Amino acid sequence: MVQRYRATVEYDGHDYLGFQIQARGRTIQGELEKALERVVQQPVRVLGAGRTDAGVHATGQVIAFDCAWRHPVSDLQRALNAVLPVDIAVRELAPAPADFHPRFDAVWRRYQYTIVNQPVRSPLWQRYAWHVPDRLCLAAMQSASQLLVGTHDFAAFGKPTQGESTLRQVMQVGWRTEDTRLIFEITANAFLYHMVRNIVGTLARVGRGELPPEAMATLLEAGESAAVGPPAPACGLCLVRVEYAE
Repeated sequence: MVQRYRATVEYDGHDYLGFQIQARGRTIQGELEKALERVVQQPVRVLGAGRTDAGVHATGQVIAFDCAWRHPVSDLQRALNAVLPVDIAVRELAPAPADFHPRFDAVWRRYQYTIVNQPVRSPLWQRYAWHVPDRLCLAAMQSASQLLVGTHDFAAFGKPTQGESTLRQVMQVGWRTEDTRLIFEITANAFLYHMVRNIVGTLARVGRGELPPEAMATLLEAGESAAVGPPAPACGLCLVRVEYAE
């Protein structure tokens, strides 16, 4: 009997062309589907909550798939992790309703972006953070980021998939520090293509003193991308959680 399953997946996206399967090149979805086919001995299509870009990481990506599996769910999780590449892991796995969709059923998503703010680059963080040697003013970046809270047209900061609105609701946003790392966290009902990276790139300009904090509100109102960014590198971005109504 075919059952729908829901899984939480963690991955290091450095060596992948993003989540979504491509005609050529390695993707997270492609590796998951290859692992599933190897384990259950039949082709399996994987649905994802977010189409993370090339080089973007995740600790809380949510996927769904249908397959016939006669053994305990824990055995399926163990078998998948045994054949997946070392930079992808299924953290949680459970049966799900037949109509569960990880993207369309999500009520909010949370991303984190990490900056290493010190004069000398950090080899241990080069895959997972953006090295910014210039001193950044955290107070100015914090002030600017709060202007993003609420429902706004984020057309200046990203592109939608075809036909979608550029209106997005940001529920929570802010910065925190861990040693020389500045960690940006943002929670929204959904995100536009490159939205978080463009926001972080613009906030870095605020932190350097190139833009005043109130420029974030001006950019939102204008809807033009000329003064936005440049986008922060993909390496610092991580999808950390997707939340559902149940």
